[in-house]
Amino acid sequence: MSTSTTSESPTSAPLLDLQGLVVSVRRRRRLWCTMAVLGFLAGAAIAVLMPPAPSAMTKVLVAHAEDQPNDTGTLIRTDVAVLQTTRVADMALKSLKSSEKPEDFMKDYRGTGLTNNLLEIDVTADSDAEAVARAKALADAFVTDHVTRMQDIAKAESKALLDQRDRTKAELAQVNKEISERSTAGDTTGAASIETLYARRAELNSRIADFDQRAADARTGTPSVIAGTQVVDAARAVPHSLPKAAATDAVIGLVLGLFLGLALAAVGVVVADRPVLRRDIAANLGASVISELPRRSGRPWQRRRTRLARERLTTSLARTVRGSAEPVSLLELGCARSTSLIALNVARALSDEGPVAVIDGLPGSQLSGRRQKPGDPTVLSGEQASALPDQGHLIGVGSVAPGTAWTDLQYLGTQTVLVVRAGHGSAAWLHTVARQLADQSIPVIGVVLIDPDPRDRTDGTLWDGLQTALRGRSERSDRQSATGRWQTERLPMWAQRVPDSNQEAR
Repeated sequence: MSTSTTSESPTSAPLLDLQGLVVSVRRRRRLWCTMAVLGFLAGAAIAVLMPPAPSAMTKVLVAHAEDQPNDTGTLIRTDVAVLQTTRVADMALKSLKSSEKPEDFMKDYRGTGLTNNLLEIDVTADSDAEAVARAKALADAFVTDHVTRMQDIAKAESKALLDQRDRTKAELAQVNKEISERSTAGDTTGAASIETLYARRAELNSRIADFDQRAADARTGTPSVIAGTQVVDAARAVPHSLPKAAATDAVIGLVLGLFLGLALAAVGVVVADRPVLRRDIAANLGASVISELPRRSGRPWQRRRTRLARERLTTSLARTVRGSAEPVSLLELGCARSTSLIALNVARALSDEGPVAVIDGLPGSQLSGRRQKPGDPTVLSGEQASALPDQGHLIGVGSVAPGTAWTDLQYLGTQTVLVVRAGHGSAAWLHTVARQLADQSIPVIGVVLIDPDPRDRTDGTLWDGLQTALRGRSERSDRQSATGRWQTERLPMWAQRVPDSNQEAR
């Protein structure tokens, strides 16, 4: 029989399935919600248990002799750097009469240039009063240091100009002397030379006047710098609001925790490679998804829909068991309780037609060891089922979780319905399940998906799997009746690369 597939080849599959990644991360919301809550609580706890140290703030207006409208902030950055020097720190400590080392004191304050001429000083201490005192002392020390430096610069510049003026005056005196000597001697032969001396004298007089003016300007600039540099905002304690700080830190912790949780969830999803979409689970198992059920009853307004879905599944599986002469098994992967409930519901639906027995092949005898209620079907362990007479319907319940005894599955049923919890098994293990069932000649007639993603809109149907889907059972029954014997056939799966080996399962 010729088959065709509409599924994409694994070689053309994207390196990262963004849809599956988003769905898997959303399903792990418990992780990242927990991380966000922990971050929120940690931020609030830090604000309460580790409050900021008492601090004070003051602002200083700094005037510079070189102030220019187009200054890019170089001068105020220099002032910030000067504030963070041992000289300024030592001056402040001396005014406070403190024996603390300047190097240690420098760690407790910082300066910030708000504008080209406005400097903000923040100081921390053991108490608000101490912080205010230190901020005031530091501001005064900075102002004193700045004014002193400006005065020293002005004095040095003025002295240099006056020294240059004095040298020019000495040169002028020499020129005047030469002119006087020539005039006294009545030397008229060197008229051109005398004119040169007069011109030189005029030039020296002009330079002397210029030096005097520049020296006066240098001295005049210092008072404006002294008057302009002052404390404009007196030192005051910075108020601290515990509720505001706790709220701020809690929000920051919430954001960081949420980001970390999402990152961990995404990394875990990529590393674990656990399919959650219908199409991926069907492709890895080589069988179509025939029904979906939630793990729990859900919210009150969802219970009716869940109950109807369970009833439809029970009716469908009961019809399958009723129309098949081969025993049917339910094999679970990550949902033993849901599988047990499905098996019991199917057995109850078939109990009116004759004897029905449920064979418990789950680890730990979860079904056969339970307390039976009136009207419950007969539940037998594997040992008890071996002595059961061959009559009535048999429904086997087993597991395909890691550690399964694969050769025992054929005694539960020669055909099976897989009940798989979405996101429980890795892609490699789903491949293993499909390969082992194929080796045991146990066809998978359908997959019941437990706990699916409610927003999953992918198709979980394999259009080339008619022999292994419930809609193809009529053709299978006709072939079995015509040959007079039961044949376990399995349509070969398309080649898929198994992540944990270099072989292909077909």
